[in-house]
Amino acid sequence: MSQSITFQVQPGGSLRGEIRVPGDKSMSHRSIMLGSIAEGVTHVRGFLNAEDAMSTLEAFRAMGVEIEGPVNGEVTIHGVGKHGLKAPTKPLYLGNSGTSMRLLSGLLAGQPFDCTLTGDKSLESRPMKRVTAPLAQMGAVIEAQANGTAPLHIKGQAGKLQGMHYDMPIASAQVKSCLLLAGMYAEGETSVTEPAPTRDHTERMLNGFGYPVQREGSTAKINNQGKLTATEIDVPSDISSAAFFLVGASIAPDSDVTLKHVGINPTRTGIIDILRLMGANIEVLNQREVGGEPVADLRVRSAALKGIDIPEHLVPLAIDEFPVLFVAAACAEGQTVLTGAEELRVKESDRIQVMADGLQILGVDAQPTKDGMVVRGGGNIGGGEVDSHGDHRIAMSFSIAGLRASAPITIKDCANVNTSFPEFRQLATQLGLNLSTL
Repeated sequence: MSQSITFQVQPGGSLRGEIRVPGDKSMSHRSIMLGSIAEGVTHVRGFLNAEDAMSTLEAFRAMGVEIEGPVNGEVTIHGVGKHGLKAPTKPLYLGNSGTSMRLLSGLLAGQPFDCTLTGDKSLESRPMKRVTAPLAQMGAVIEAQANGTAPLHIKGQAGKLQGMHYDMPIASAQVKSCLLLAGMYAEGETSVTEPAPTRDHTERMLNGFGYPVQREGSTAKINNQGKLTATEIDVPSDISSAAFFLVGASIAPDSDVTLKHVGINPTRTGIIDILRLMGANIEVLNQREVGGEPVADLRVRSAALKGIDIPEHLVPLAIDEFPVLFVAAACAEGQTVLTGAEELRVKESDRIQVMADGLQILGVDAQPTKDGMVVRGGGNIGGGEVDSHGDHRIAMSFSIAGLRASAPITIKDCANVNTSFPEFRQLATQLGLNLSTL
């Protein structure tokens, strides 16, 4: 993205009020993908109108699917059925969205046409072998670059994919989802076993569209016999976006924030569990189920946090929330240790290194390790200029750090906040964060 945006945060303040953060990114992606290959018209409410989810939406438009919206989070998808997608006339450009690229490579491997997936510089540096290697075992033909990255050239293998069993070497919802989507086009059964639980939105939503997915323990199974029938989807608020305010209200004195209609799928609530272990005051109110997904309102008030050793079983359940959890750790009394999170090094940026660099600039004792970080909290956060490296979650995390800083924090390269949370600045300032753009 050519345009550069710099955030500046004035130190101090508290967060107070009630907001609804935008819709869940994972579910917004999947609603477009599954609605497009369903039979009939699917209506989606709460769709996240941000660049990543729009990349998925534009890709399906380019493959002949008529999609109306989004208008106020409402999208209408005129499904073309499981075998109704058409060859796009040019490469599908997916911007910064790793979810779009990894899931689409599975969905498109079994189509009767060829296509190419491209993205921005950050996306084209992210590892794609983790999906192309198992897809190749199923008979997919995907040409990547020499180091396994995009652009990906997918040769359609309609009728040629074979189901298989795959033991995932690392826990990744994107790899699991990619293989399940490919399994809808493969002969026989496709099953995926994960080493630790990851978000299960794909399985839940497939079932919501009437496509059978079996779950046995840590294994998900699918075959090519099902079909998808159009449905209504109400996307809950994204807990990954809510995370910034869960941490902000915890660390800023005199804060009291209620976050409405947040998705609390048990494969995504690591952030709540970890913050509670650190002593956070988070109440889960008004629990209900919407479209097969658990939803609640979250009330969070200031609390004195303490450092902890983060339990490894919670790491996959909070993988996207660690940048802001490192800010919580900087404000906590004592030492916080994260291990088992190598995955953070291959996100939109190397989130371990970039967060450690920025925290050190702000005077925090943060030592990166191969698979995590050691943060000695309790000191003060100073001011300074940090670089988000174009990573939306890093930019928002350092913005929240301003609540406990002693001087202004300037954050460079924040345009990509629009990939997941375009309303971040507006909602943060509404709650009381003193954030401006330069």
